[in-house]
Amino acid sequence: MAQMSNSDHERVASAVRKAETETSGEIYCVLARTSDDYFFPAALMVSLGIILASALSAFVLFHFWFVVDVRLFALSQLAALISALAVLWFVPALRILMVPKRLCYRRAHANAARQFLAHNIHATADRTGVLIFVSLAEHYAEILADSGINAHVSQDRWDAIVSDLIDAARQGRTTDGFIAAAEQAGTLLAEHFPPRPDNLNELDDRLVEI
Repeated sequence: MAQMSNSDHERVASAVRKAETETSGEIYCVLARTSDDYFFPAALMVSLGIILASALSAFVLFHFWFVVDVRLFALSQLAALISALAVLWFVPALRILMVPKRLCYRRAHANAARQFLAHNIHATADRTGVLIFVSLAEHYAEILADSGINAHVSQDRWDAIVSDLIDAARQGRTTDGFIAAAEQAGTLLAEHFPPRPDNLNELDDRLVEI
């Protein structure tokens, strides 16, 4: 996905502002291209693969009575490892393909938690901040709600919004996904946190790209 345009940013910001008119809650949106560079996890997986392939090759060579100089065998392993690491270094897009999905999701979740704290979503007066987070490389989305909200809103209701957001991002409609998520989050928050007479805007109404 190309970088979101100014128009896309304004559409999301407008959706957030509109949603917040119905609630005292605060909504913040973050879009991450990726949540890790994955070089070291990918390097580990590739190294393990080369070790296993070398062990299998040694077994086959021994079984068929082929004699290979140990020094040549070791140099072949080293050359394979250096070549694989060079490819991972110069072609970053391959790295995420080498690591388990579970690790990708853990890294994306950790990034969401960092963004929650970095943008002071936890610092609203009534602890009613909500982060809508998408990490594109991992095909991951999450909504993090502060403690003041969790006591009133069950996780399955956030999960339904996240499911729609993931579907939109998968179809290349990430902007529309954020807008719909902000609208749904605003409706959900309004049920438990209606606007106050002094409804201050404690967080910026915008989408942050990282």
